[in-house]
Parts: sequence; structure tokens; C-alpha cells
Amino acid sequence: MKRVFLLLLLFIGFASCSKVDISIVNPNVEQQFHAQALATNQPRFSWNYETDAQNVIQTSYQVIVASTFENVQKGIGDLWDSHVVKSSQMLYIPYEGTALKSRDKAYWKVIATVTANGKRTKVESDIQSFEISLLDQEDWQAKWIGHEFDDDVLVGHTRLAARYLRKEFELQNEIKEARLYVSGIGVYSAYLNGQEIAPEELLKPTLSWYPKRVYFNTYDVTEMLQQGNNAIGVILEGGRFTTIRNTANANGWDGPEFVPNFGTPRMILQLEVIYKDGQKEIITSDETWRITNQGPIRTANEYDGETYDENYDLGDWNQVGYDDATWLQAELVDAPEGQLSPQPNPNITVMEKLKPVSVFQKGNTWMLDMGQNMVGFIDMKIHDQQPGDTITLRFAELITPDSLLYTANLRGAECTDRYIAANTSHFSPLNSHLYWHPSFVYHGFRYVEISGLCEKPDLDDFEGWVIYDEMPLTGSFECSNEIINAVYHNAYWGIRGNYRSMPTDCPQRDERMGWTGDRTTGNYGESFIFNNHQLYAKWLCDAEDSQWENGSLPNVIPPYWRGYTDNLTWPGVVVTATDMLYTRFGDTEPIRQHYAALKKWLLHIKDQYMKEDGIIHRDTYGDWCMPPESLEMIHSNDPKRITDSPLLSTPFYCYLCGKMAKFAKVLNLADDIKYFNEEISNATVAFNEKYFNYTHCYYGNNTVTANILPLWFGMAPMDLRQQVFDNIVDKTERECDGHVSTGVVGIQQLMRTLTEFGRGDLALKIAANDTYPSWGYMVRNGATTIWELWNGNTADPSMNSGNHVMLLGDLILWEYEYLGGIRALEPGYSKIQLKPYPIEGLDYVNCAYHSVSGLIESHWKRDKDRFVWDIVIPANTTAEVWLPTANGYDIKNYGSGKWHLSSEL
Repeated sequence: MKRVFLLLLLFIGFASCSKVDISIVNPNVEQQFHAQALATNQPRFSWNYETDAQNVIQTSYQVIVASTFENVQKGIGDLWDSHVVKSSQMLYIPYEGTALKSRDKAYWKVIATVTANGKRTKVESDIQSFEISLLDQEDWQAKWIGHEFDDDVLVGHTRLAARYLRKEFELQNEIKEARLYVSGIGVYSAYLNGQEIAPEELLKPTLSWYPKRVYFNTYDVTEMLQQGNNAIGVILEGGRFTTIRNTANANGWDGPEFVPNFGTPRMILQLEVIYKDGQKEIITSDETWRITNQGPIRTANEYDGETYDENYDLGDWNQVGYDDATWLQAELVDAPEGQLSPQPNPNITVMEKLKPVSVFQKGNTWMLDMGQNMVGFIDMKIHDQQPGDTITLRFAELITPDSLLYTANLRGAECTDRYIAANTSHFSPLNSHLYWHPSFVYHGFRYVEISGLCEKPDLDDFEGWVIYDEMPLTGSFECSNEIINAVYHNAYWGIRGNYRSMPTDCPQRDERMGWTGDRTTGNYGESFIFNNHQLYAKWLCDAEDSQWENGSLPNVIPPYWRGYTDNLTWPGVVVTATDMLYTRFGDTEPIRQHYAALKKWLLHIKDQYMKEDGIIHRDTYGDWCMPPESLEMIHSNDPKRITDSPLLSTPFYCYLCGKMAKFAKVLNLADDIKYFNEEISNATVAFNEKYFNYTHCYYGNNTVTANILPLWFGMAPMDLRQQVFDNIVDKTERECDGHVSTGVVGIQQLMRTLTEFGRGDLALKIAANDTYPSWGYMVRNGATTIWELWNGNTADPSMNSGNHVMLLGDLILWEYEYLGGIRALEPGYSKIQLKPYPIEGLDYVNCAYHSVSGLIESHWKRDKDRFVWDIVIPANTTAEVWLPTANGYDIKNYGSGKWHLSSEL
């Protein structure tokens, strides 16, 4: 079985070259699939090159798309032939051929002409294929099926036994090919003839706002079927469709209007088989299927854990010949409100496996230490157990000083898995153990408390399976400072631990929501480390699906907690993430797709909350989680530390209007460019008149955040910018002893502002601090991810998650763009700026980023008074290279290739 990437809207080819030859190879080598968020019959094609040759430039390309492998091999583009296009463009070439339909399959290649130091070479890619998904609702013959059982518990701590569904069918002839289209909501796993389909994929399909959209997956299952009798089976659990936990939360979002439950699990499935004689057969979900909830998965609540009872083992339930006489007939159920849509991003996948570092006994239990705060579950080897034994695994991020599991910060989440052995032992001398792990849950944890074992466990009996949305690792960073490296490690684990079909706030407690404010700037930094293109493109669709008719956007996307409070600093991520996808990946499609929704939101904000004074008077959360005056507090009560709402909302309004003007330019909307620029100008004048102290050159009550936003967003009077910055420095050095004094909003601009205005040394001090409050303080106190609070080890456990990323702010951006010096001068890095800041106190920096245009590297070190720098510039790009010298920068343009540079400092 091989997975079919629906739509395959963009195909990225990676070209590799020897020092002499240049050749385009397999487009999917790096698994960098880029996709629009919705189904389409107009794919876009991309490729790039990897070569040691210098000054490689593409001068022309030709894309050939054909209906057969043989045609494209011969250069016959019966679907589309772009003919030779004189251009260096290699990203997002739009398909302009014969209209494609659902299920169409095509083959393609690109032929390019490149020059390397003046020598022309023709190169040709391998032949690739793609197919179009089911684009129209009319393509579906299948029906939604399910069943409501009397023992379902749908309120509070949701308790549902998994549904097991099956059907046998006969295929009369030899099979040419087969496709399975399936959606099971909340979550499902599917089987053909006893074999699981894509077992590496978990918690599928991807999450969505179900009243607007439900995603389905497509699989090539040709090799799993046989002529004659076949059996298909599906296990179905509630997931977020049924289980959306309502906490005793401070937001006051109680009741079904704020915490929706969409109903019991349901499934739709369509198996399409093409015989070698050309005939087609379709097997669909309908009333002929059989269903039971009397299988071994007794409950699988994402927050509370999974219980697996061997006494309910169903045997070979997903194979031909199974007796399902005691099962019930599946019922037709209401289709979800949302449109059934092809899934645009890969599923959550097992991306790494960890061995625990230690196991020790605590009373009647064993405590497992993974050595790393991770997200996933434990795969466990179960040895001879007594009949009826229950093995219980409880998960937490921390242990108490007396080595007990610390669960206070989990709030209402039970985070417990249970394996119940059969009442009749099935172990034998030839089968003394078995392996088990849960199927439909995940945990955020470092420690596991295990009870019910008959003997001391061995470390080799356990493995931690790390799961998150499948995506390539694209960046690496290290420097000479151990604290900065440790924080980067923690950020890496925190970011990927919070990719769960959406960027979440935390993975462990009874929340795990797509909080927007956590990623407003963080999304830029994340995209250096991971190719998160598809995840954020899909999340923007969730955002538009969640938008109210009046334009309002929620604080949580999808709005499983339905808080529509109309603040700017949180939902503003819909604008910044759109900009990130454009800047980092060169993709204009999210701008085209969501521009109207983004504009509608900003017009709503202005209409509702801009008063006659020209100021936006609206903000919900303030500069969230700034360091409080007491280590036990979550939020400060000191007015001198608190930044008033208009000092956040109005600068952010100007900032977002600037992004919208940029988008309007991409779309050639002259009136909108003018409108948004005028909004910036008018709001800036009003803001400075009301909040700027011209005598002392600070804003509001002179917090760092109050000053840094208008300064970084270009609102501060030009001739007084340095004085505003001096107040930021004074506050940071004199009152905070060189430490952070901002919360989630201010931290998003802190490191870059300090460095841009000449105090990179202060930015480095903040990054390298290991005393409170700092990222290094977390490291020194044992953190292996990023805390929710600067004082997360001492604050109230009602809000002290050990795995958040919101406090990272612009740290990762600063590391890549300032320390490493890698920046995009043009979207998608078709033109690059390499401008490192060799801050005194750092001996070296090694930084690499595999952009959509190819691999960019920046490795520098200090050798006494010399700056030694090795850079790599991708083929078919150019770079503006800023070489640090004793007198500033020596600026030159370089073509692609590897370059060794040095200078006197």
C-alpha cells in the first residue's frame, strides 16, 4: 500500500549535481510536498537544484504533462506542454493544460537549461506522477454510517468504546488498481484483509471545524486486494468530534455554545477498483456493514487515555470468513454539516522513537524516565502476566521532590492508559511476551508511572513513540554558547510536540487548543526548523471556516473553545501566517485565497473598536505572561509592569495593515494599497498624539512592550527613535538587570529590535541568561522543552504547562536571521541576504536552512581578530553578502555555490 497525496498541488523536484554535471532528480527526494489547502484540478510545479558548481542559473524551463508514462518519456505533453519558457522561475509554475477531473492521473517532467560559469547545460528530471482527488460531492456514492450505543457517555469525561465496522466483498476479476477514499470522525484506522492501511499514520483525518469542513484521506490499496473474497474493517473513535473537554476555565466559556460536541463517531468510505479489463467496481459504506462496540478498546479519550481489555478481543475481525453474527447492522447517520474535502496536509506520524534513560521503583509502582519531555505514547513489551491483571500507565511532565508523579498541572486530564490482560492466559513457552501501545490517544510527558507489573521491568521493554504532523526538518542551528544551544533544543522539542493537525498551545493537560496568539510571530521561526507549509496553509483554512459573518475571528482555531473576543494580538496570526507562507515559501496562493476574509476581519475591528480618537480600544489578554513580581504568581498586579490595551492593539493594527498593503500589492489592488497605508498613517498620528511622551521619549507607562511595538512597527517619530530605544535599554538593564520584562506580545519583537538598534550584546545576554526570568533559567531547572511561564517551576499549577512555545517570541527568528544572517530578499529565497551579526561573546555560529529554493548555509567563527565565514548559496539564486569587517560591512553580490570568505574584525 502506498499513500496517495491528494491533489499533489505542487511538486517539488530537488536537483543534485556533481562538480561537473548538473542533473534534476526525483522531485520527492526530500519529501517537501507543498499544497494549497483545498482540492484543485490546477496543480503547480516546482523544483530546485543542489550542486557544488558556482554561479548556476536557470535560463529556461519546459514542463511536460501527459496522460501516460510513455508519452511523457517521449516528450509528448498530451495534457500540457508549456513549451520552452525563458525564465529563471522554478517555484509554483501553474498548470495550464487540458482540464483535469476527479481521479485523473498524470505524468510529468521538467526540462531545464542552466548555465554554470557561462557554460550551458540541458537537464531533465525523472518522470513523476500525480492524481487528482475526488473534487465534487457528486463523486461520492458512499453514505455516512455509525451507531449510538446505550453505554456512550458524552458529557464531562467522555467515555466511548471504539466502534468496529466491517464488510466482506468479492472482486470478480483481476485488479489493475484500487483507491480507498475514507473519513472516520473523530479518528479512525482502516484495514484490508487483516492488514492495516498506513499504520504509521495516527489520529487521522486531520482536524477541522466540522460545521464547515470534514477531511478525507486517499490511499492506493492495489497491492492489498485480491481477486475473490476480501474484507475491509475500520476502528472508529470520537476524537475531537465527540471529545472536546470543557475545563473549569477562567475564560468563562462554559456550556455547549462554547464547548461543542458534534455527536457520536461516524464514517464514510468508498473503495474504487479498476479491473484489468477496464470495468470498475465500487464498494461503499452503507447499511450492509456490521458494527459493534464490544471490542478491546473500551475507551480512548484523547485527554484521559486509552483502556484496552483483552477480554474483548475480537480475533480476526478484519479478515475474510469472520463470524459477525452477534454484531449489529450499521445505521445511516446524519452527515456532518461541513463539506467533505480532500485532506491537504499529511497525517500525524511516528517521527522518532526514544528509549527511556532510567527506571526506578517507587512503592508498588515503577517510574520510567524518558529523559526528554516528549509527545506521543509508550510502546510496551508485556511479559507473562496473571490472567485479569491490569497494567496502568500514568503520564506526567514532572515528578515531585519525593519522586511521585506530578499531575497538578494536568488539571482535569487523567492521562492514563490501561492494558487489561485476558482472564485466560494466552502466554506460552513459545510466546512469552507481546507488544502493545494505544491507538487513539497521545500524551505530553517525560515520566511514566507503571503499576500492575508482575516483575521488575527492563528498559528495553519500553519505547517512546514521538508523534507529530509529518513534515521534513529543514533547519539546524548551533553556536558557541551552551545555554543558547540547550534552549534551541528545547524549542525544537516544544514546537514539534505542539503540531497536532494545528499548532496547539500544549500537549498534556485538558486544553490542547489552537491558540492563535502563541504563533503570531513564532510561526516565522518555526518555519526555519520545519517545513510547516502545509500545516499552516491548512490552519488558515480552519480560520476562514471559523470566521463569523460579521468578520470576527476566534482566539482558538478551530474554535473548539468558542472565544470570539475581537482582540488583535491573537487572531492577528491569520495575517502573519499568510505573510510567513509568502515570505518563507514564496507561495502567493494563501494571499489570494484568504485576502477577502482577512480584510473583512480588519474592517470589522475598525468598525467596532476604533473610537473617534483614532485609537483601537480593544485587547483581551494584554501582554500575557510577563514576569510577575512574585514567583508564585501567574499574572502581575503591578501597574508599572502592565501595558494598557490600546498600547498593544493600535500598534498591532498598524502592523497588520502593513501586511495587508503588502498583500494588496501582490494582488494589484491599488485602492486597497492606498487604504491600508492611510490607515497606518492616521492611526500612527493619533497614537503618538495620545500616548507618546515627547519630553522623555516613551509610550504609555514606559514598559518595554509599550515602547518596543511602535518602535519596531515604524510608528515612533523618526528623529526620536534612538531615544525611545534608549528607554527600552534603560528599563532592561537598570530595572531588570539585563533580563526579559515582556510577555507574549512584547517578546515577539525584543531580540530583533535590540540587535537592529546596535545592542546585539544585550540581546545575547538575554538569550544566554540562566537566572530568572530567562529561557536559560528553564534549562538550569531541568526543562527539556519551553515552559508556559517564566516562573513555571514555582507558579500556580492551574497554568504551568511544561511544554509551550509562546514565550519563544522572536528568538528562533533572531538566531537564523541575525546570528546566522539568513534572510529572504525576495519571497521563497530566490534572492537572499546573508548578513550575520558577529556579536562579541560568540566564537562561532553554524546555521543551515533548506529553503524551497535550495540549501542555504552560513557557518562563521572568530579566529583571533579574523572573521572566517563559509557560505552556501543555492543554484539559481543570488545573494547579497554582507561580510563583517572592522569598519562595518563589505557588501557584494554572489552567485550560487560554496564560498569561503574572511576579514579583519
